[in-house]
Amino acid sequence: MGAQIHVGTFTRSLLIQIARITGGLERADLDVRESLVPSSPAQFQSLEAGEFDLVMTSPDNALAYRFLSQNPLGRNIPVQILAAIDRGLGLSLCTAPGIKDAESIRGQGVGVDVPQSGFAFVAYALLENAGLLPGDYEIQTLGSTPRRAEALIAGACAATVLNAGNELRATGAGCTTVSRATDLGPYLGTVLAALSPTNSIDEVSRLRFADVLLETSHEIQTGRWEAEVIEQAMSLLDLTESEARAHYLILKDPKEGLVPGGIVDRESIATLVGLRRKYLPSSELDVVADSLSVLVNDRALAASPA
Repeated sequence: MGAQIHVGTFTRSLLIQIARITGGLERADLDVRESLVPSSPAQFQSLEAGEFDLVMTSPDNALAYRFLSQNPLGRNIPVQILAAIDRGLGLSLCTAPGIKDAESIRGQGVGVDVPQSGFAFVAYALLENAGLLPGDYEIQTLGSTPRRAEALIAGACAATVLNAGNELRATGAGCTTVSRATDLGPYLGTVLAALSPTNSIDEVSRLRFADVLLETSHEIQTGRWEAEVIEQAMSLLDLTESEARAHYLILKDPKEGLVPGGIVDRESIATLVGLRRKYLPSSELDVVADSLSVLVNDRALAASPA
């Protein structure tokens, strides 16, 4: 049996699944188990407790738990980003069936993971772009993206932000896409993160897993595994064939899809910090730009501008 890796995710990872069925994990001698989490606080609580070796999460979460005292756990933990995974995978503001525009959200509920999280800030910004300010709608804490998708489809909230195939499933069920996170500037949707390593064995296994994901990502971006991606998207994400094909195209999209080389670019981090400054100001954000080498593993951090 290979080195065991336990990963916490919000939505089942198509990237992990493709790495598994195409032999990437086996060749790297890795035994990977994936568990879905109900919310970002639960994800990081489990990471801190050692229940997860790695998490696939928003880089805003990594930033918040590393540097900011006003995070949902109320304490800082030594999170480190090992690789950028994607640029949002279709991250969109979506409305429930029967709600066709943002104005119809006024006075109704907007579903978020937790109110002070990265995807929540995206929701607030996209709503503001559409003319709705915080206070013009109610905030509903609904947890992970798949949970919010189910709530939206059922009409239990008027709007939420969805991605990673959940937005396609929702629109297929009668929901409407109002706008996309790409409207806000350069954006990173998902990163691979872990606690800072306490021994070299842990670090070697985790970096080997990151390498497998990046190799698989590159293969998908260059057109390999198209049939496998579509088939697994249908099975794993409960998409129709046409939705799965649309998801495959998003994976390859340079603005919303997989990140070449897993590089964390400073412009996308600046977008995250800007959203936090607007919707949850804190002087603690001042350290982020100069502390990216603490937050991001050296091999994943884009070089500083000359």
